[in-house]
Amino acid sequence: MDPRRKAKVPRRRPPSPVPGPSRTQSSVGASSLRRRRKFLWLKEVQKLQKSTDLLLRRQPFGRVVREICQKFTRGVDFCWQAHALLALQEAAEAFLVHLFEDAYLLTLHARRVTLFPKDVQLARRIRGIEGGLG
Repeated sequence: MDPRRKAKVPRRRPPSPVPGPSRTQSSVGASSLRRRRKFLWLKEVQKLQKSTDLLLRRQPFGRVVREICQKFTRGVDFCWQAHALLALQEAAEAFLVHLFEDAYLLTLHARRVTLFPKDVQLARRIRGIEGGLG
């Protein structure tokens, strides 16, 4: 027998758990997972507040702008500069963020946490024509 090789010693299995009132690993894991999932939205909001990136993707926004422009110009296809689309997207996102902030304040005033469409409609109505009611 080779002295470098060690004889294999059979490993003993850990004792099986005794059934009783003790909590299982799955229930402990589920509660911590639930707790972590609870604050995922908060981390996402904090990450978005720190960044200055655009929230909407550029290409879909550009397609929507071009489609709306085509409807209002009776089929005439205009060329858009990239900077013009970027400026329009910045303004649109700033408007939407401010609108949702106001709507969420109305939600909190109604002693709710969930934002409803009626909150957004009331925020637009309170703002009036200058605030983008149009």
